[in-house]
Amino acid sequence: MKTMKEFSMSSLSRAIVACAMLLTCVCSGQKSTLRADENWAQFRGPGARGVSDSDGLPVHWSSSENVLWKRNLEGRGWSSPIVWGERVFLTTVINEGETEPPKKGLYFGGNRPAIPQTVHRWVVSCHDLKTGDLLWEKVAHEGPPTSPIHVKSSYASETPVTDGERVYAYFGNVGIFCYDMQGKDVWSKKLPTVKMRYGWGTAASPVLHGDRLYIVNDNDDASWLAAYDKRTGTEVWKIERNEKSNWATPYIWENELRTEIVTPGTGKVRSYGLDGELLYEFGGMSSITIATPYANDGLLYVSSGYVLDKKKPLFAIRPGAKGDISLAKEETTNDYVAWCQKQAGPYNPSTILYQGLVYVLLDRGMLTCYDALTGEPVYGRKRLPRGQGFTSSPWAYGGRVYCLNEDGVTFVVKAGPEFELLHTNHLDVDDMCMATPALAGDKLLIRTSSRLYCLQSAAE
Repeated sequence: MKTMKEFSMSSLSRAIVACAMLLTCVCSGQKSTLRADENWAQFRGPGARGVSDSDGLPVHWSSSENVLWKRNLEGRGWSSPIVWGERVFLTTVINEGETEPPKKGLYFGGNRPAIPQTVHRWVVSCHDLKTGDLLWEKVAHEGPPTSPIHVKSSYASETPVTDGERVYAYFGNVGIFCYDMQGKDVWSKKLPTVKMRYGWGTAASPVLHGDRLYIVNDNDDASWLAAYDKRTGTEVWKIERNEKSNWATPYIWENELRTEIVTPGTGKVRSYGLDGELLYEFGGMSSITIATPYANDGLLYVSSGYVLDKKKPLFAIRPGAKGDISLAKEETTNDYVAWCQKQAGPYNPSTILYQGLVYVLLDRGMLTCYDALTGEPVYGRKRLPRGQGFTSSPWAYGGRVYCLNEDGVTFVVKAGPEFELLHTNHLDVDDMCMATPALAGDKLLIRTSSRLYCLQSAAE
């Protein structure tokens, strides 16, 4: 989700401002003159958490209310927009032929094993944050696809990432493409086509840390994790992974003991050092792994929850683990697993931790809540009315949690130990929503199947 998140696509151990400053200063190697909350540089923003502490973000909106601008989009892409300063970056793939419309709801029956024969264009674009005007557009690749996708997926499901100097777009089964902020080609690297489970497509987004770009490519042929020099595209190291197809974006966890690369997987969740050496691993995930990990207050949160599995775990992991830390069958905790709720994990959306509580949004429109430090249930499944079909990950700000369904309806829930649905916000009925939004300063960016909305509260 990311992305598509049966095929996606698509959170940190310190305050939001510190996380954002890590991205703006450490990853770019420069000091930023921008406020930390003005940049949304990767999937789910600072710390991959989907949380903003910015003032003034809109609470109410529709297709006409509190809309600063909206722009029609060509092609299809379920990648999220990202923002740096006054620039919005987006990826899409444009089919010069006919594309079957995606179907709302659950994903069953959407396999499309035939590879399209028409010419497609893989596109990276840059828009002005204040006006939505197109600043530049680059065709990264052109030609017929070399692999199929699920009817609900897209060939642009991976969210790009930026360090304020360059933007990095990764298209699975095509390659990696790096541009400067003005759209000039810096480097590119073509990647071979690999087989994904049932031909569903790819979705795991790239991440940046220091001078390196990290990509996980879990597939049914030969899975790998690789580090690239972000300035040149040179491969620094690449390791094989004993995994089949996954769609989870990796997470760089900077904890009090070390920095590690956390990679969720159906077989094992594995954590690696920045040199690619395996640090620890644990099993117990469901058979399809999509959600993005994140950390907060010294704990790492990892989940997976395929709807047809009995195993739908939500883990909280302590730092410093070594070796195999898998739970025994009846265990819910050990030296390094702080707690585990074995049937709590969501399928497509990532969980969200906000104000000490972990919220779990289930695809079929249920919201549950757990104490972030203990894992104890705060409230059980609460129905979001007429809320089926959730692929986007929830986000939070201003004491509220926001849940966007595929019909373009956002359910606004009061944050806290008591479930309270405050109101709903509706976009156009013809807009399908599967991408996770971006939050930049006082602006909310929602990508739909046909448009990009920039929402901002009207000045009083």
